[in-house]
Amino acid sequence: MVHPPETLAVLALALGIEAAAGYPDALYRAVGHPVTWIGRLIAALERGLNRGSARRRRLAGCLAVALLLVAVGLPALILTAFAGLAGPLISPLAALILLGLACASLPAQRSLHDHVAAVEVALRSGGLEAGRRAVAMIVGRDPERLDEPAVCRAAIESLAENFSDGIVAPAFWIGCLGLPGGALYKAINTADSMIGHRTPRYEAFGWAAARLDDGVNLPAARLAGLLIAGAALLRGADARGALRAMARDARHHRSPNAGWPESAMAGALGLRLAGPRVYDGTLVADAHMGDGRAEATPDDIARALSLYRTACWLQGGLVLGLFGLCLALAG
Repeated sequence: MVHPPETLAVLALALGIEAAAGYPDALYRAVGHPVTWIGRLIAALERGLNRGSARRRRLAGCLAVALLLVAVGLPALILTAFAGLAGPLISPLAALILLGLACASLPAQRSLHDHVAAVEVALRSGGLEAGRRAVAMIVGRDPERLDEPAVCRAAIESLAENFSDGIVAPAFWIGCLGLPGGALYKAINTADSMIGHRTPRYEAFGWAAARLDDGVNLPAARLAGLLIAGAALLRGADARGALRAMARDARHHRSPNAGWPESAMAGALGLRLAGPRVYDGTLVADAHMGDGRAEATPDDIARALSLYRTACWLQGGLVLGLFGLCLALAG
């Protein structure tokens, strides 16, 4: 099951399972999560290899990424091969469910929604300090520097960016390559989040992880922006504004990918997102996404979450449509 339409069937099941149940807390307490397993391996590789000159660190970072991809991809390939070859042992439906359950741990539709919704609830019930504590769970910037509109913008920006790399991207690679594609994507993305930083410690060692992450996120970022624009059309938001902001602003973001969903969300909601922000005491001069108002409110978080839910439904519909198309072409 490493080619469509089988991979699309696995993806549709995985998205449904994850949307309905998320990743159960009891399972996390018992065995952890694939991202935590990957994170421990990355941390061990970084401790063992990240030393010496800048050139040596860059080469060591390339080796670390290669070892990581083998360590993550091989078990995914073995499980996929078992599901495909275990006809005498399990039925095709059981094989589909097995792979669907494994892939359901890779996207984070429910978790992302709940974390961003918690910021809205905190602001409404506990005020600015509660909102700062809640948003600190999902963004890296200094929460003490954020006023209420900045807290709201941070939550919306995180929702848009993570819709791309936390949901659409793993779904894209599962749809293309099944569990191995999704698992390898998650390894790359986790490596980028841990070591792909432009700091003295990580700039050379994390170079390969950061460049690879930029590449594997290219298709999903653009698709995520279009899904947000489609959701805006269905929910009565500004779909034209979303498309216009993407065309004008996305390429000016410091990331080659994050600007697409962020600008789409900004245009759809009539907001101005991104811009200069402070991370760990350092000012990052980023371009603005959208040309609307900067004074975001908890109501804007609620509107963004509505667009997000609709975009997730649109993605699911797209997967089912592609699955049906593949079946029709095969028949």
